[in-house]
Amino acid sequence: MSEATRRQQSAYERLGGDNGVRALVETFYDIIEQEEYAADLHLLHRRGFGVAHSREEQFNYLSGFLGGPQRYVMKHGHARLKEIHEHVPIGPEMRDLWLRCMAEAMDRLGLDGELSSLLTRHFKAAAETSRNMD
Repeated sequence: MSEATRRQQSAYERLGGDNGVRALVETFYDIIEQEEYAADLHLLHRRGFGVAHSREEQFNYLSGFLGGPQRYVMKHGHARLKEIHEHVPIGPEMRDLWLRCMAEAMDRLGLDGELSSLLTRHFKAAAETSRNMD
């Protein structure tokens, strides 16, 4: 694939479409459920709608967020992160822990550096938008 073609692809396509997004989400939530350092994030998800629910909703959200099918919007009518997370206390520590777990997930999947950097930029902006506490 040429450099120009690759640059024209969405992050969703570069990640591998549904399969790539699903792998990222599953790896991310496996980390949350299994890694001791992620225990606070796991507890936060368990207090909400549960990890299984979050796995599916994050897949739906990230599909559209990364330039693929707008599943979350089709299901919920919007994709406003502040509203999606208004029931969850997200301060700087939780934001940073989410980003750490996502970075670990991308690393475990062996994403190339350019794609990982692109996704990290998107995820940092999204994580900050979701923050609702100081």
